[in-house]
Amino acid sequence: MKDDGYRLYQLIAECPPLDPNSIYCNLLQCSHFAETGVAAEMDDDLVGFISGYIPPQQPETVFVWQVAVHEKGRGQGLAKRMLKEIVARDVCKNVTHMETTITEDNEASWALFRSFARDMGAELTYHEHFEKETHFGGEHDSEFLLRIGPFTKSV
Repeated sequence: MKDDGYRLYQLIAECPPLDPNSIYCNLLQCSHFAETGVAAEMDDDLVGFISGYIPPQQPETVFVWQVAVHEKGRGQGLAKRMLKEIVARDVCKNVTHMETTITEDNEASWALFRSFARDMGAELTYHEHFEKETHFGGEHDSEFLLRIGPFTKSV
């Protein structure tokens, strides 16, 4: 996955409204966090990517940093399959919860995580976490922290 860093950078650029990261950040996502990330290809093109990590203070939680699905991969349940792939991995054997942050208007992400929670038979809760004025200086919409769980891997 380390070699996917630049391709991830390009994919995110083609998937607004995702916030772009530096190429270096994407390289770290694809190397340091490879065990909790997943890439999806179609005809040798990167069409999907999820980056995540297990916060050191919350070993029962996987935090999903970013979900990107190119136009070519949409409408096929790819993002949800990638989420399930991550929680099924050995690195997530103790994971019973998933967290992510989403802006209020990102309907696709809300739908994805609600559907994932339903499939996992888990509760979804959320609250405003990073506030527009306080944390972003008014330059980015507020981010809501979603927490899904507890769930088991049998689904």
